[in-house]
Amino acid sequence: MPDPSTAVADAAAADVAPSAAGPAAPEALGEQRPAPPRTFGLVVLLGSMAALGAINTDLYLPSLPQVASDLGSTDSAAQLTITVVLVGMALGQLVVGPLSDRYGRRPPVVVGFSLFVVASLLCTVAPSMPVLVGSRFLQGLGVSAGAVTGMAVVRDLFTGSAAARLMSRLVLVIGVAPLFAPTVGGALAGVAGWRAVFVVLAVAGVVLVLTVRRRLPETRPGGGDSAGPGVRGTLGQALRTYARLLRDRRFVGFALLPGLAMSVIVCYVSVSPFVLQEVHGLSTTQFALLFALNGVALVGGTQLNAALVSRFAPLALLRVGVPLTAALALVVLAVALTGAGGLAGLLVPLWFLLGSGGLVSPNAVTCALAEHGRTAGSAAALVTAAQFGLGGAVGTVAGVLGGDARAMATVMVAAALAACCSLLVATRT
Repeated sequence: MPDPSTAVADAAAADVAPSAAGPAAPEALGEQRPAPPRTFGLVVLLGSMAALGAINTDLYLPSLPQVASDLGSTDSAAQLTITVVLVGMALGQLVVGPLSDRYGRRPPVVVGFSLFVVASLLCTVAPSMPVLVGSRFLQGLGVSAGAVTGMAVVRDLFTGSAAARLMSRLVLVIGVAPLFAPTVGGALAGVAGWRAVFVVLAVAGVVLVLTVRRRLPETRPGGGDSAGPGVRGTLGQALRTYARLLRDRRFVGFALLPGLAMSVIVCYVSVSPFVLQEVHGLSTTQFALLFALNGVALVGGTQLNAALVSRFAPLALLRVGVPLTAALALVVLAVALTGAGGLAGLLVPLWFLLGSGGLVSPNAVTCALAEHGRTAGSAAALVTAAQFGLGGAVGTVAGVLGGDARAMATVMVAAALAACCSLLVATRT
């Protein structure tokens, strides 16, 4: 990886362009930015903060059938415990974003992860499905601080291709832990029951709270003791900032793309335990291994993007990645409808479909945040709120449509085609 200070200089000189809907980005006008810390340590810390949200889902995922049986509930209700986490993350990020612009990047993470620890402990003693659903929602609210703050920190330090490259490296850290999470979660649930999974999550939350307090640098312009340049702490100001961002057609078009890409993944995550374990007869261990293999596709796609972004602009890669995702989703739907190739016929195109998302999310986030340095927290909050809000809604739709392979593929195609339309909106001259 290139020297961080050189990457910042190159990004400021070559990658920041005036918006079609407004003035040049602040960095292009000479805004002072914090000196970047050592990149490796930053990537590990920010990746761990964001990975807690993924681990919160993936460690628990193999337990879904056991949870439904133990609490005397249905499969669809168990799937709801996945959906509400995403909804909680979407809502929480809308609050965390303005707070991080006002008070700095570190305090919202400490408070949010502390809430996550409390909610995880509530999950361990949940006596019924409604209590578990409510506790999972609180988990989502708390863990939301990690993803939105990580995006804002990256935007504080990097822009353009340098930011896209760092985003891709973050996904490597974010993706490695969830690769093993289902295997660990399945083994843990088999030995100690599904409630033990939440004990592990609570411990992970405590470790991250302590690490963030000591290691997370304050990168927000102006520091963490007072409001940043042009940022106030009132609710009205936060709403006006959101309104201004939502009037920016380019921002909205790019901001929706990570959510639509997430929808494809969430659809797979929420439906695959039942399709693969109950329909195709895979054991918990087999499912966990297959889930890890598909996780390799997710990580591999983002690392391919990290290599390509050194030679091609993020927007150019988006123009390849989004149509490719749509084409692969159509292949998965055709296989689901015809049954061609059996289980292998479904899994092969699905593997490539999951990998294609690596060309979408990092580049879309970079394009969305490029011109909003002074309000990076609020802009990142809208991006991540859309990401997890759309993901949560899509997971529900897939369950309503039947929760089988056909429903999964149909929703994937709809999300991919919507991504194509969103890209056209963002880039329309």
